[in-house]
This record gives sequence, structure tokens and C-alpha cells, in this order.
Amino acid sequence: MAQSDIGDWYRGIPQITRGWFTGSVVIPLAAKFGLLNPMWLILTFQQVVYRFQIWRPVTALFYYPITPMTGFHYLIQLYFLYNYSRRLETGVFDGRPADYLFMLIFNWICLVIIGFIAPLMLLMDPMVLSVLYVWCQLNRDAIVQFWFGTQFKAMYLPWVLVAFNMIIRGAGLSELLGIIVGHLYFFLMFKYPQDFGGRAFLRTPEILYKYFPNRQGGVSGFGMAPASRRPREENHDQPAGMRYRWGQGQQLGGQ
Repeated sequence: MAQSDIGDWYRGIPQITRGWFTGSVVIPLAAKFGLLNPMWLILTFQQVVYRFQIWRPVTALFYYPITPMTGFHYLIQLYFLYNYSRRLETGVFDGRPADYLFMLIFNWICLVIIGFIAPLMLLMDPMVLSVLYVWCQLNRDAIVQFWFGTQFKAMYLPWVLVAFNMIIRGAGLSELLGIIVGHLYFFLMFKYPQDFGGRAFLRTPEILYKYFPNRQGGVSGFGMAPASRRPREENHDQPAGMRYRWGQGQQLGGQ
């Protein structure tokens, strides 16, 4: 791929996803080449609270140790981060970067709190899974393909990834925590207010709109239930420019 093509691809990544993706590449590589001390990047309660190393909750989100044993998993996580964060930012959050950033901040804060209790020193895995979970809930009936040609609905994908990591890596706790946090956001933002008629507990702070204002031409009706969960005639009665553009299933791990 030519240098100009790479530049065009990178500039084409949505704003919030581009920042998250960039940090998740630069910081691990800087630690890999000795420019940063990995022990200063992980999340530990004692260092944050008693020594005021307040950067750790942020660096723990971006940092991932790159070794011959973890390199493939790291690349898979980058793929999921880019793909599903981009799909959310250009889907239900299209034209509303502040709302999408608020979702990421909410999930991140929840994971930091869990990390202080668990402890959970690296936040990349659960953060990516929390975003993937939200996309899967908003596209529950989309058919996705996994390795070995298996196909299933998107709503099962997070659990397939948990099982896959348990089998391949003997892990899975981080993914489970990501699912819990993703479900908490989805429940409070979408399911509880709409399916149960409850109050909206989550609201994007106005300061985020100041720095990340809404753009014209985004998907209308933010906060409404996905089209697949609403009456068919309601979605079709809307003008063409007002209908939802939900993500489609895609092949995972294939060519």
C-alpha cells in the first residue's frame, strides 16, 4: 500500500476511533522499544491513590504488552477496536462524537473502578469487548462469520470470544468484565428507558458538546431503539434520510 493510501485510510478513520486506535498503537510500540517503562503504564490502586500517578488509568487503556506470545492477540484486539468502534461511531453515533466519547468515558470509568477492586492492570481487552458488546446488541440479528466458517447472530459474538479466549489462552475474565460494562451502558442508555419506560440515567455532559459539537447529516433519533426492535412500519414510514443505517454482519478472522 502506497504511503498516500495509508494516509488516506488513516484520515478516513472517524475522529474518536482514530484517537483511541492511535494511542493503542503508539504506546505499546513505545514500550516495546524501550521508550516507555511498562511498569509505569499499568493500573495499580496503590500507585494511583497513594503516589498520585494519575496517568495510569489512561495509559492502562492504551497499553498492551507486545511479546511473541501476545502479539497475535494484540493484533486481533486492534482489529476489533478499529472495526467495531468505527462502526458505532459512523452508525448510531454518526454526527454525534460527544455522545460516542461519553460512552467510551463511561465504560472506561467503570473498568477503572473494577480494576482497582479486581485488580485489573490492563484495560485494553475489556474496553474493546465493551464496545463490541454494544454494537452486537444494536445489531443483534446481523449474521457474523467466525473462524472455521461458523456463522451465528451478532448477539452471540461476545460470548463466542469469551469461550475462544478461555480455550486458546486460558483467559476470559477481562472479556467477561468488558461484557458486563458494555451491558451496563446498553441497559442504562437504551433498554431501561425504552423497554421499561424508566428514566434516562446517562446524559452526555454539555462540556463534551462544546469541544465535540454535533455535525449535520448524522443519524437522526439518537437514543431510539434499533430498527430491528421497533415496529417495521414505523421505520419505513420515516423519510429516507431519517431511517437508521445499522451495521451489517461481517466475516471475522477470514480473508
